[in-house]
Amino acid sequence: AFTKCCQETGLLMVVKCRQENTALKDCLVGYYSDPLFYEECKTEYLKQREEYRATGIKKKRQKLSSNV
Repeated sequence: AFTKCCQETGLLMVVKCRQENTALKDCLVGYYSDPLFYEECKTEYLKQREEYRATGIKKKRQKLSSNV
C-alpha cells in the first residue's frame, strides 16, 4: 500500500502517505522483534556464508515480490 501510494502521489508522498507509512513501520517492527523470524534469517545467512566460503561463488540475492 505504501509503495502504491508513493508511486501515485510523487513528491507529495511525505504528506499524503503517512497512514501507509505508519502501517509499514508497524509491520516491520513486528518482524524485527520476532525471535523466530530472527533465527530464521540468521540460519539462512549462515548457510549462505558457509556456501560462499566453500565455493568462493556469490549467490544472487532473491528478489522479493512487491505484493507481500
